Amino acid sequence: MHAGHETMFRRRFFVSTLLSIPVLLYSETLQEWLGFSVPAFPGSEWLTPVFAVIVFAYGGVPFLRMAGPELRDRTPGMMTLISMAITVAFVYSLASVVFPTQSAFFWELVTLIDIMLLGHWIEMRSVRRASSALDELAQLMPDTAERITDDGETEEIPASELEEGDLVLVRPGASVPADGVVEEGDSDVDESMITGESTPVGKEPGDEVIGGTVNGDGSLRVRISATGEETTLAGIMRLVEEAQSSESRTQALADRAAGWLFYVALGAAVVTAVAWTIATGFESTVIERVVTVLVIACPHALGLAIPLVVAINTSLAARNGMLVRDRIAMERARTLDTVVFDKTGTLTEGEQGVVDIATVDGVSEEDALRLAATVEGDSEHMIARAVREAADERGVSRETATDFEALKGRGVRATVDGERVHVGGPNLLSELEGDVPPELERFADRAGENARTVVYLIRDGEPVAAFALADVVREESDRVVDALHELGLEVAMLTGDSEDVARAVAAELGIDTVFAEVLPEDKDEKITELQEQGKSVAMVGDGVNDAPALTRADIGIAIGSGTDVAVQSADVILVQNNPMDVVRLVKLSRASYRKMQQNLVWAAGYNVFALPLAAGVLAPIGILLSPAVGALLMSLSTVIVAINAQFLRRVDLSVPSLPGVSAPREPQPAD
Repeated sequence: MHAGHETMFRRRFFVSTLLSIPVLLYSETLQEWLGFSVPAFPGSEWLTPVFAVIVFAYGGVPFLRMAGPELRDRTPGMMTLISMAITVAFVYSLASVVFPTQSAFFWELVTLIDIMLLGHWIEMRSVRRASSALDELAQLMPDTAERITDDGETEEIPASELEEGDLVLVRPGASVPADGVVEEGDSDVDESMITGESTPVGKEPGDEVIGGTVNGDGSLRVRISATGEETTLAGIMRLVEEAQSSESRTQALADRAAGWLFYVALGAAVVTAVAWTIATGFESTVIERVVTVLVIACPHALGLAIPLVVAINTSLAARNGMLVRDRIAMERARTLDTVVFDKTGTLTEGEQGVVDIATVDGVSEEDALRLAATVEGDSEHMIARAVREAADERGVSRETATDFEALKGRGVRATVDGERVHVGGPNLLSELEGDVPPELERFADRAGENARTVVYLIRDGEPVAAFALADVVREESDRVVDALHELGLEVAMLTGDSEDVARAVAAELGIDTVFAEVLPEDKDEKITELQEQGKSVAMVGDGVNDAPALTRADIGIAIGSGTDVAVQSADVILVQNNPMDVVRLVKLSRASYRKMQQNLVWAAGYNVFALPLAAGVLAPIGILLSPAVGALLMSLSTVIVAINAQFLRRVDLSVPSLPGVSAPREPQPAD
């Protein structure tokens, strides 16, 4: 539907703009003001009215239709004001062709229609893009599944044909086709896109698996327990749809101002008609005064007051790493008082890293890293990658290992310089029956209190080092929290990880509120809870499990490196994957709102000044505003609004000057 509206407004804008050119060129008023002339030919006097009628019929009728709901709901707004203005201008201008009048409004009629068509084309494009979140969710599910038949063979069938109780084969690297329970096999399953867990989850017989998650290196046989609308992913899709449909309608400032102006214009027109009829009797002058009042109320400047600011702040945001998908997102951002961050992949890197090392006497940290990285050189496990990356960061070179062997669920072992070296967790220690030195035991206890994973380096049967691993906190996360606090905002964290992990990260960053061990549907509910407390909430996330919360929040902010569905569900995307841009978003929102208010003052100021003059308030002393002069003043207010909007490009988007808070890069001006 939205795609159809977008196409319709785009087509009508280009056609109407093309048809408006003859109207503008052959407008006597514009020729006089701009000092140009165009060749006349037999019948050229009919170009302006004929083309204006076509533009009105083709480009103006949609606004008349959209004014209907406003009138039925008794909430006149921009559509009602536009419809009134273009209708009065159209009827009066046609009458001026037959009856002698002071002026016609054909050129104002077509330019107003063109500007409004452009604005609605842009709006429909934004709405259409926002509606694609559900499509992105649906793409997570595989199209086919391998069902195991009664004779043990496999057959490939459409995933939509699976039924509860079917047994399916999930090969390494394949997506689970539906919710189910593992009957045979062992593997690690990546559930980060659903549950938010930062590490793959081990699965063995009896464990549940979720449709849409990705199997690791092992092969699984899964008994289907839920299909279609009953799956976890389908539930998330329903939450996204409900959140989108229940999002309250934010009334734009320009539309509210247009509603007020509608009543002001009608009141002024009635007073003008009554006063002039009493003073001079009912004649053509009275009609001309009333028409002048109504046409001068045309919201040229008002129609540009907000869209121009939105266009500039969208460009400025993009230059500074923020892609604004919702045209009202900036207006809402200024009212935020709580920012909720997803932990994994947003405040943290979403990858395990070595955060601390302990060694026994006689073994340096570099020696421990060299041995561990050498043994882990042939492994693709996440712990192996973390150890190798830690070694690379310290510039520690690896040696040559032989007889490498992966020990399922325990660790790895290899021979280095004739010594048998193991790297693994507590299960490996139990198997080798090695005694843990007191210093390593104390280190492991401290790491456990902070919910960190501990792996040991064991040389010739003796533990000589321990490594603490955790989801690495982003370098800029502490600066983000401090900067948001400086702006007067509360900071909360929402995660599916354990309470211990969440509390450790929150304590490190100084976060105010923590929601831990939260399932996808609960994430959505936590946002609702905060909103029910009267808070304006922004949600910052990067995973499918964040999509319902992103759409439920007053503003959804997606990390650009996140999943497609998170990006499609959000109002703002942080293209540079930098949480610090949340701070810039709030600052730009506040600056943009101030600029909108200023523009509305300029736009309304024109009407406050021009409408009384057009009505003839100063007629007794010989001051009467003609339609041509009124149009000139209207054009002047439009120019002032346009120039004032350009000053938004000078807004300072630098991060607040705080101890330890600095921008990782310089903010960029808009082109």
